[in-house]
Amino acid sequence: MKSQAQMPDTGRSESAGTGELKQRLSNRHIQLLALGGAVGTGLFLGSAGVLELAGPSMILGYAAVGVIMFLIARYLGEMLVETQVPDSFRYFAHNFWGEFPGFFSGWNCFLLYVLVGMIELTAAGKFVQFWWPGIPTWASALVFFVIVNALNFVSVRTYGETEFWLAVIKVGAVVGMIAMGIFLLGSGKAGPDATVANLWTHGGFLPNGWHGLIMSLAFISFSFGGLEMLGFTAAEAKNPKKTIPKAINQVLFRILIFYVGSMLILMALMPWTSLLAALKAGGDTYGNSPFVMVFSVLGSKLAANVLNVVVLTAALSVYNGMVYCNSRLLYGMAREGQTPRFLAKVSSRGVPYAGILYPAAYTALCIVLNYVMPRGALELLMSLVVAGLVLMWVIIIVTHLKFRASMQRNGKQAAFPAPFSPFTNYLCLAFMLLITVVLFLTPAVRISVYAMPFWVAAVYGAFVLQRRVVRRQRRVDETSVGVL
Repeated sequence: MKSQAQMPDTGRSESAGTGELKQRLSNRHIQLLALGGAVGTGLFLGSAGVLELAGPSMILGYAAVGVIMFLIARYLGEMLVETQVPDSFRYFAHNFWGEFPGFFSGWNCFLLYVLVGMIELTAAGKFVQFWWPGIPTWASALVFFVIVNALNFVSVRTYGETEFWLAVIKVGAVVGMIAMGIFLLGSGKAGPDATVANLWTHGGFLPNGWHGLIMSLAFISFSFGGLEMLGFTAAEAKNPKKTIPKAINQVLFRILIFYVGSMLILMALMPWTSLLAALKAGGDTYGNSPFVMVFSVLGSKLAANVLNVVVLTAALSVYNGMVYCNSRLLYGMAREGQTPRFLAKVSSRGVPYAGILYPAAYTALCIVLNYVMPRGALELLMSLVVAGLVLMWVIIIVTHLKFRASMQRNGKQAAFPAPFSPFTNYLCLAFMLLITVVLFLTPAVRISVYAMPFWVAAVYGAFVLQRRVVRRQRRVDETSVGVL
């Protein structure tokens, strides 16, 4: 492993046939991408499983995890302001920690985003079934898979515009849902059961005790996967030294409004026990949205339909982001020789098209998975994603510590320093350990913890093989030069 003695050079040698990305994302794109990244399927869909475990105390859980995620976003932001690269934290792990951490973080992120893509497509199929129960999940997933990947082929600005409007819809809807909930509570039109007292009655604020709240933290953490996506936009952002800090500093505020605020309204509108019973009556606690269900139970058919459009939009928005981020990640890795060179190929419009097609081939397995196991696919995928997220967040936290050490050795001061580092870094690492323990203690998702060491070992084996191939190629090149 290595640690750089000075700030790394961002210049990269180009292979024949590769091209450059284009800075086409404006300030409004970056702001809405960051805003939309905090509002996804984890909020609308994953909160159903959290409700069963924690009850009203899920509000406290979302606030606590939100603070941890804000700190991790600040670690990434501090590094990005100094150096803007398309492959984000993978580049920093490689330069400040070592070759294998960089190699592992890249491939772990690749797999993570493929799995998240599978979840979003699965969720989209389930949301379609709210209107048309007879349409199988795999069929809807196939249609959305084709549409989203096709849009990403056009240009980065098309991606930015698409994501901008998707974010406008879902963020506007969450604000509207909160406003409507406040109106229903204040006017009494939601019925006698709608009261703020629902937060502490029906078993209390902690109906399953602290144990229930702690055991819900893994699924809550899934909700925040996506905040790191902002890092992949840095290389294509206009004036990133201003837009990146501004977007990241709004993360904590967004978490308080969208997660804590919406959960407060949700828990007040009806007893959590009644909502949970309605979700289970739907046949799949993890496959239904509590936001849609609560308005359906209250008798607001229009609101339930509008919210279902929103949660469907949220799922497609996150998948759209996964396609974008994975293509930029593979592009950056290919330029450093850690993936096949063809993945660095860029179209005349600045789109790394090979980086879109390659992960799409794996994500398409989601359609097969939903065909084979239509009821259990979502929970299995969520557990694997949380395990991948924990590994990714650990890499960001440790890399930031090494980045800080490098800056101090060279007498440099970060332009956007993370607060209370390194104390908060160790706090975040302790939280990652807690999440891993929670996963292990949950029988249904324990397999994800068992998979972690095997995944690290598998990537290390690929890393060793890749280095041997590179050394062999260098010897061949040197021999060819000697002959000439």
